[in-house]
Amino acid sequence: AADQIKRLYDLFLKVDATQVEVNPLGETPEGQVVCFDAKINFDDNAEFRQKAVFALDDTAESDPLETEAAKYDLKYIGLDGNIACFVNGAGLAMATCDIIDLHGGRPANFLDLGGGVKENQVYVAFKLLTADPKVEAILVNIFGGIVNCAIIANGITKACRELELKVPLVVRLEGTNVQEAKRILAESGLPITSATDLDDAAKKAVAAIAKK
Repeated sequence: AADQIKRLYDLFLKVDATQVEVNPLGETPEGQVVCFDAKINFDDNAEFRQKAVFALDDTAESDPLETEAAKYDLKYIGLDGNIACFVNGAGLAMATCDIIDLHGGRPANFLDLGGGVKENQVYVAFKLLTADPKVEAILVNIFGGIVNCAIIANGITKACRELELKVPLVVRLEGTNVQEAKRILAESGLPITSATDLDDAAKKAVAAIAKK
């Protein structure tokens, strides 16, 4: 058993696991210690080191939108409502969903952009959000700490034009380079509704659907 435990620990380190669970570890009538079942989880952040492990991933039973989002380092979670949420950071995502619900709306999904954002990711994000037939409005809520709001704004305008966005779009941006971002959106000539804060954004997103 001690030999098995040492091997499990070595495995844990070697594959960048977040969990190696053996349940049960049993003894046969002959006195041999055997692992009868096991569960291993891997650290997503170590994918660049563990290409062989992640190549084994079977996405057949995964949500196809979640799988497609992961290819671009985006986190997509599908929900049951009709307002898509495009945010950066899981905490902001949950707060956005909650405040939409507070104002009588229902989140259709949330898509987490993360920190190291590129313009193309914004375009892909909109493509994913609009692929959901339930989506009747999109709420963008970005706080630019390490994210440059101007990159977000350029990505939004590009996506609106190229995808010929048909649903109302409400955008709340705050943080790094936000004034330049607001200028880009204001001068785009696109039907984008700007919001001053999260509460204002949620109210406008819910109202946009109510007008339909």
